[in-house]
Order: sequence, then structure tokens, then C-alpha cells
Amino acid sequence: MSSIRDEMPLLTRHEGEWTGIYTILDAEGNMLDKHKSILTCEFPENGEYPYYQMNKYIWPEGKYEEHHFPATYHDQKIWFDTERLEGYAWEVDDSIIMLWFKYKAMPGAYMYEMIHLSPCGNYRNRTLHWFKDDRVFKRTTMQEERVKK
Repeated sequence: MSSIRDEMPLLTRHEGEWTGIYTILDAEGNMLDKHKSILTCEFPENGEYPYYQMNKYIWPEGKYEEHHFPATYHDQKIWFDTERLEGYAWEVDDSIIMLWFKYKAMPGAYMYEMIHLSPCGNYRNRTLHWFKDDRVFKRTTMQEERVKK
């Protein structure tokens, strides 16, 4: 039987804890928000979900958010369906993962995210394009560094 580790080797290389900066821009490139992030990517050996991600966001004024993203696996994709969002991710090649998702509270909107992992496996760059009625209305850029394997 094939497993997520066998069929998604690039995703497996993302395992660990990452810190970074999220910068959110409007369609014209004006900064809307900037905050720190801590993301944890896990592949639990036991349990309902073969992939589990936790995102923590920290703003300079003290605001804090934490979100959990368990994912199922089939057809060489991980699939998310939480109270906040639904979507899936797949590997494009040996350095790029693509993610499509939509927030359940935002009808008519969806996102595409490209995640690039450096050859050494310690740096990630991500770009998220937000679409509403098939037009970009926001972009998020993320630069991250692995702090724990």
C-alpha cells in the first residue's frame, strides 16, 4: 500500500517547524498587513489524519491567532476540510507544491498558493493569490525558515 511519504516526497521534506513573516498586499501592491508566523507540519504515525498543520500568527500589537489544518490523503494530494476552509495540495515537481483552497465564510472567493522549498530544505517562499469572482484582490507573500525538524 502506498503512503503519503512515498507518493509525496516533497511534502514530506516540509516536516518540522517554520518561522516567518506574512505580508499581505492589495491588488495594487499596497501593504494591508504584516505579521509573524510559526507553522508546524507533521505526519502523525497514528490517528485519523496522515498530515497535520498548525499555524500561529502573531502581530506586533499582541494579536494572536492559531489554526489547525488536519488533512486526509488520496490521489497523490492532501485534502483539507475544516470549519474554516476546504481545499487540496499537490506536488508540481521536486521543489514546488501548489495549494487550492477557499474559505467557507467567503462565497465566491478562492486562493492559489505556490510553495517553493529550497534545495537544502531549510527555506520556504510562498505566494498566495486571493481571487474574488475570478479576479485577484489580494496577495500574500511569506518567507520562512525551518527552526526544527
